[in-house]
Amino acid sequence: MRVGVDIGGTKTDAVAIDRGGRVVRQLRLPTDLGAAAVLETAVQAVMQLAALVGIETVEFESVGVGIPGAVDSETGRVSHAVNLGFDGLELGTELAGRVGVSVRVENDVNAAALGAFHLLGTPGTRSMAYLNLGTGLAAGLVLNGRLWRGSRGTAGEIGHIPVDPNGPICSCGQRGCLEMMASGSAVARQWPTDAEYPVLALFGAAENGDPLALAVRQRLVENVASAVRVLILTVDVDTVVIGGGISSLGEPLLRGVREALEGWALSSPFLASLELPDRVQLVPQRFSAAALGAALVGDTATTSGAL
Repeated sequence: MRVGVDIGGTKTDAVAIDRGGRVVRQLRLPTDLGAAAVLETAVQAVMQLAALVGIETVEFESVGVGIPGAVDSETGRVSHAVNLGFDGLELGTELAGRVGVSVRVENDVNAAALGAFHLLGTPGTRSMAYLNLGTGLAAGLVLNGRLWRGSRGTAGEIGHIPVDPNGPICSCGQRGCLEMMASGSAVARQWPTDAEYPVLALFGAAENGDPLALAVRQRLVENVASAVRVLILTVDVDTVVIGGGISSLGEPLLRGVREALEGWALSSPFLASLELPDRVQLVPQRFSAAALGAALVGDTATTSGAL
């Protein structure tokens, strides 16, 4: 069996999978902030899964971890994990030392891309992009069945493609990046609310005819559609799968994105020929794509920096 651990800002999901990639056990733990707390959470996830399946941790074939931040997949070092409250952690080395199993660490969006490909890929699917819509926006790419990180590990960082020269300044220092137009933070900036789930509240207000909510919702779905278009025009993946917190909107989000893509195709025979609306879907609800993908990153046949 192999273990996958997805460490998020508030929760950690973990799964144990068999050799066929089937999830046999899963659990969820709260995530505490700070390097020591994050490491301890990962240790507990592995130990508790071992107890659930009735083996010692050293009997797992491998452990993979998906985590936000800048990840050196060769060394297992994580840096700039702002949402987790630390700047540097030798997560791979430290975790391996605690559980007695080899550990590979991957960026959480890349891990989710691998998990989505494993779950949703069909025999004819050779490539997939996982578009993560959360506080920010980023994508993970699986090409020819293998994770593609790019030459410097920044493949899929489409959230930092400028799309509006008059837009707001992005945290990356550029102006009008796609992330500033299609993300949870973009919604919060344009439609302030005290609601626990701002994007859900936005769509609810739009359904009730609120003029501002209608405008913000339309900008959101059009810019998500732009992200889909960018991924297909640059990498020509078979499918773009939308995940992340905003994907919990479900069918209303998917319908809005497809309608935007269909509208653009009406005036562009080129876009019409690409059949963009048929190439986008949502990740299934309550499916931990990143945890499953993390379990798969220990297999070097599924990860690569070059094809």
